[in-house]
Amino acid sequence: MKAFNRRGALGLMAAAALCTLPTMSGTAQAQSDQPITIVVPYGGGGSVDGIVRMVAEYMSQDLGRPVLVENKPGGNGIVGAQYVARAKPDGLTLLAGGTGPISLNVLLRKDLPYALADFESVGMLFDGPLSLTINAQVPAKTVAEFIAWAKEQKRPMRYGTLGPGSVTHLFGLILGKEFDIPVVDVAYRNNPASIVDLLGMQAELSFATPIAVLEHIRAGQLRMLALTTDERLPQFKDTPTLKELGYPKLTASFWTALHAPKGTPPEMIEMVNASANKALADKTIRERLEAQGLRPREGGPEVLDKQLQDDAALWGEIVASENLALN
Repeated sequence: MKAFNRRGALGLMAAAALCTLPTMSGTAQAQSDQPITIVVPYGGGGSVDGIVRMVAEYMSQDLGRPVLVENKPGGNGIVGAQYVARAKPDGLTLLAGGTGPISLNVLLRKDLPYALADFESVGMLFDGPLSLTINAQVPAKTVAEFIAWAKEQKRPMRYGTLGPGSVTHLFGLILGKEFDIPVVDVAYRNNPASIVDLLGMQAELSFATPIAVLEHIRAGQLRMLALTTDERLPQFKDTPTLKELGYPKLTASFWTALHAPKGTPPEMIEMVNASANKALADKTIRERLEAQGLRPREGGPEVLDKQLQDDAALWGEIVASENLALN
């Protein structure tokens, strides 16, 4: 009789435990065979697209379920971001968002069909620096020497951008204020086009990614004076940061992160974040990031939250002071 009662009690306890398991188990179990789709708001074939696909492939193996990548380009990232903002908040549709589609669009566009509040932060993936690059014919080997030279020219310094409201456009405005030199932006369709004019001395400054100018630096045609990250990158260990040179306000980056629709269950966010962090620790993926001049940004949703706050402070100040807006 005692044995029967003990077995019965254990059975009741087990049943009760199953009934009180956290929602995470139910949600994750119910959706364990359904694919997760990461929406890239750009066309296929770019460096961001390629790295996101590597991360997704790793996550597929880690989670034991398909993790797919779907390109939805258009409208400076608006098409893809809007699609995810309106998706069912079940953790199965994510956005590989970035500086432009998220931070800058929210700051610059009044009629944007989504808001920052429409997303949950899942976590950062990677970021990269802008460079401060000049033509090697300019008689300056340091930032201080460049500033002195620029002031002697008695004219605005021309710098290439990827268009109005881009990271390069806004960064140039901030740099002009910090260096106390006049600047004028010139829009190009891409980095290579702007570098052609830099090589021909049709522009004095470039904020292109280090990888975009590396070939010309090695050839002695261009000179990279500084990077914009908060600390030196291992692959460019001899290049100082603007922060260490005394310009902390010029700490900036372009980044890619995972966002989910508002209301996505926390357990799904936790699951995806953990898997993405494992991917970022993978040697092959880290080597690919390093080769692109990028750095992995592991961590929880709070890391992305801080990045968004930093962006609002950095880009928001120049947007407000210059009264900038995009249609």
